[in-house]
Order: sequence, then structure tokens, then C-alpha cells
Amino acid sequence: MYKRLIGGLLAIAVAACSPGADTEDGAKADAGEVNLYSSRHYDTDLALYEDFTEQTGIAVNLIEADADALIERIRSEGEFSPADLLITVDAGRLWRAEEAGILSPVQSNVLAERLPIYLRHPDGLWFGLSTRARVIIYNKDAGEPEGLESYADLADPAFRGDICIRSSSNIYNISLLSSIIANRGEEAAQAWAEGVVANFARRPQGNDTAQIEAVAAGQCRIAVVNTYYLARYAGGDEDERAMFDKIGVIFPNQDGSGAHVNISGAGVVKTAPNRANAIQFLEYLTSESAQRYFADGNNEYPAVGSLEANSAVEQLGSFKPDTLNAAEIGRNQAKAVEIFDRAGWN
Repeated sequence: MYKRLIGGLLAIAVAACSPGADTEDGAKADAGEVNLYSSRHYDTDLALYEDFTEQTGIAVNLIEADADALIERIRSEGEFSPADLLITVDAGRLWRAEEAGILSPVQSNVLAERLPIYLRHPDGLWFGLSTRARVIIYNKDAGEPEGLESYADLADPAFRGDICIRSSSNIYNISLLSSIIANRGEEAAQAWAEGVVANFARRPQGNDTAQIEAVAAGQCRIAVVNTYYLARYAGGDEDERAMFDKIGVIFPNQDGSGAHVNISGAGVVKTAPNRANAIQFLEYLTSESAQRYFADGNNEYPAVGSLEANSAVEQLGSFKPDTLNAAEIGRNQAKAVEIFDRAGWN
């Protein structure tokens, strides 16, 4: 059953300036509903959906599940799927949706003007909504690791026994390696994966939070994590802030391609029964009010470049992002998995 998120509002049109006037459908969608399948599970997203309803009168019907489960559900529902919009995290999962053939191209002047080209699928199948940088952290008590400035440096034998990281099945690591394949080639990516495996402090395990806590506790000197996890500690309770104070942050590849970024993104489903509303909602998600929910509520970087991140994220430092198109990261996923397997990255 759908979870209706209208925040006690009557399901009638609310006077507001619609972000949908420039869609390919040529006119603002009528008030009604939009059926959202989302693998994001953050409370602030619920407030964001309510804000959309308040602005437009369009009710958001939400189904939450794992991204792969949602993609398979839409595929199996076929032409009878009620899904209008799929939202998920990471370019790899957006690519899986693209490969499943469940997304439909959208031409929108609003989205083209607001989002940088690397956060838009070349054919308009999906659009980035927010980003997180994948950074290197280190234990301050052990000292800043000399010569550690890039992802490539993680394979340096100087850091033997120093690195904690997630498993090779983690989509964040798959996408990171996919970007290395795109930027440096398969041979270099293979050598990198093998070098990092040789530098493991322990068998890959846990989520990004586990890596942060291991570095803070001195169980390993170095780890790779997403910025929004770090910002949670920076803006958390006394114990969390104490752990954050024990950690240094390195934004990799600042003299080269830039730091790898994960994206949250969305695409309109091919069989969407409420297509005009789905496009209007997608455009709303790039509006300033929606982008502030992503930034302030969940410590993500806004996809719209003119907007700033919140203070907890900003205190991590400024950085140059890798502007490799996320679609290319998706295309290298299978190669990345093969390389991880050959390298013995469990």
C-alpha cells in the first residue's frame, strides 16, 4: 500500500509558482498525485515531499525499498507499473535502472539550466539531485600520511597495513573503481586494486560509519568514506564530535581529475501514469527550497552549483570534484567488479 504524504493537507491545488512550466509537456501539470519509488530512507526526505505537496497540491505516494528491489519491481510490473519516478543513490544504481530499460528521456529547460552537465544523463534518462564526495580520512594522532594526496597513493607500499575500507560489493567502492577505470584505464585500475588490498589493515567490513570509528579509535590509520557520514559526526553529539576531532580529511586528486563524487538521482519511469506530475516533481527537486533539504537535512552537497552546503559539510573543506559524467561511471561497473575479484578484494 502506498504511504500518502500530504501532511494533513487537503488534496486540492495550492496556489504556488510551479517549477513545471518549461517541461516538454508544455504546461503546468494539474494537481493530482505522483507515485514515487525511492531507495533513500531519510526523514528529511519526507519533509521535502510534504513541501512539494504544499507548494503544488500534488500528493506524493511513496514506496521505499532497496534500489535493486525497486528496479526489479518496476521491470516486472511492466506497462501496469504505477511508478512515476525512481529516486536512488549512486551512479551505479542509476545505470542499473537504465540497463533495465525502465526510464524515459526527459527534456527540460529547467533541469538543463540548473544542473551541471556531468550530473545529467546525456539522453535525459536521469538527473542528479545531490552529491557526496568520497574522501580519504586519517588518524590525527598517527600524523598526516606523507605522500597521500590521491586515490592512486592508497596503493603505495608505504601504507602497508594502514587501510580500512568497505567490501568490494559496496556500490560506493564499485563506482570509485569505475571512475578510476574511466580516468586511468583498466590496467592502472587493476594495479591500484591489488595495491590497496596489500595495504589492508583488516578484512573489508562494515559501513562508512564503521570505518570512521575504526580510524578514530586507532584501529587503522587510513580509510575511505563519504562526506555526509563525516558531517554527521562533525554536527553530532559530544561523543561524535570527539571522534570527529581525532580525524583528518584529505580531498583526493585535487591536482588532477578531482575528488570522486557519489550522486543521488532520479529518473521518470517509462510507463509513468502521471508523467507531467513526475517531471514537475523532478524539477522541484532542483529548486532552492528542495536543495536546502538535501543540504541542511542530510549533509549532502547541493547538485545546483550556485547553492552552498551546510556548515557541517563546509567545515570539511572546499574541493574540486571529478566532473566525469556519472553515466560513464555506470558503464564501467561490470569491469570494476571483475577487477575487484581478481585483486582478492573481498
